[in-house]
Amino acid sequence: MNRFAFAIAGLAVALTVSAQTITVGSKKFTESYVLGEIAKRTLENAGFQVDHKQGMGATAIVWGALKNGDISMYPEYTGTVSEEILKQPRASREAMVTALAKDGIGMSPDLGFNDAYGIVMRRKQADDLKIAKISDLQGHPDLKCGITHELLGRKDGWSPLLAKYGLHFDDVKGIDHALGYAALYAGQVDIKDCYTTDAEIKKYDLVVLQDDREFFPLYKAVFLYRLNLPQKAIDAVAKLAGTIDEQKMIAMNAEANQSKDYSEAATMYFAPKSSPEAASAQPKPVGNSRLDQLLPETLRHLELVAVSMAFAIFVGIPLGIWASKPGRLGVGILGVTGVIQTVPSLALLALLVPIPFFGISFTTAVVALFLYSLLPIVRNTAAGLSGIPVPLRESAAALGLEPSAQLRKVFLPMALPMILAGIKTSAVINVGTATLAALIGQGGLGEPIVSGLSLNDGPTILWGAIPAALLAIIVQVAFDLLEAGIVPRGLRLRPQGYEHDH
Repeated sequence: MNRFAFAIAGLAVALTVSAQTITVGSKKFTESYVLGEIAKRTLENAGFQVDHKQGMGATAIVWGALKNGDISMYPEYTGTVSEEILKQPRASREAMVTALAKDGIGMSPDLGFNDAYGIVMRRKQADDLKIAKISDLQGHPDLKCGITHELLGRKDGWSPLLAKYGLHFDDVKGIDHALGYAALYAGQVDIKDCYTTDAEIKKYDLVVLQDDREFFPLYKAVFLYRLNLPQKAIDAVAKLAGTIDEQKMIAMNAEANQSKDYSEAATMYFAPKSSPEAASAQPKPVGNSRLDQLLPETLRHLELVAVSMAFAIFVGIPLGIWASKPGRLGVGILGVTGVIQTVPSLALLALLVPIPFFGISFTTAVVALFLYSLLPIVRNTAAGLSGIPVPLRESAAALGLEPSAQLRKVFLPMALPMILAGIKTSAVINVGTATLAALIGQGGLGEPIVSGLSLNDGPTILWGAIPAALLAIIVQVAFDLLEAGIVPRGLRLRPQGYEHDH
């Protein structure tokens, strides 16, 4: 009997392990997507269910999600771990492993390639100016720089680099990693930071300047993972050690840029193009794939908008009623909602992610959208109520109605057009802002936009941008129809310049 019980228990544990879902995250650039897909395939081959949350943003967001347990692992680089995460410049592997373990995080052996930061220029311009090393940039302050926002803000980034080399530039702009390559190729910038395994270096015939003062540390590719993962999963990822060299990674990045499919690029790791297995594989039709994904992405987008707007209406109208009353409370409500609106949406997401209970969850996306939706509703509700003429207020009181009845039966119906206008404005803004949910792995129409930005691929961006724009138009038309149906003709808002018929 005991042996039977032990056997049942062992089988239950085995089934639990095999059915456990592991969430892999990745940053918002091509190589991170591809490595995330390789980890996903590796873990699936080991018997796990795997969810890949792609393009979650910069280091701060993905690292915070890993610490909070919202994701199980993600690809990272040793230079970023030591310099940016642990604040231990050029730390040894042993020191990094020990420090990470204090947060319940492990680090896999390196995958075999070094993807360091570098500085690139167009080859012809570099040859003309006789620039081969970073130190050769001295005396060229007129060169225009397009630097990624992450490197601009890192403590091992742009400012320390300039200080070490004694450089100064008059024109430095922050720019997205993929878009920066297009700007460099077009001559809109002269200098850009790169990852040394970027496929665009060869594609655009760029030259990586020699780091002659050894500013950039080694950026060996690894996976960071939670130590409470099943040992079987940790062992599976560890087997990737030393199996990807620089040329293989560059080839996979190039495939991702060409096929617009990260999973297809990751297939090269498991079945290189020259192998019989790859040769017999049918190419994946990208257009059909996008069509298949469009409906669930649209439904997810509508879910984000609907839930956040429901909360915004439920909270915003009462706040607007309070804000319409004279006194400090009303001023304070309008002031706080106004300040929330001034916080950049991406910054708000980044602030919410590290907070316990939030993380990279549906709740976080909804809360951010809810906060952004408040101001138009609160402001229009307050304006509609405070704009009711005094004689009408006196008439309502003269009818003997209680204050609550005056509000419910007279004031709110009269302010309804303004309130609906605020809700409509909020909803249209919400549809556009909801695309940012993709940066924390919550899907929606932001998925193709984020992916397209990483690939510098306009058509992929349009797969998300056009449906989002159409949704915004549909929302506006729906509210116009709603207003026509529930607001009396005499109370409807008229466009500026409207004249009564004679």
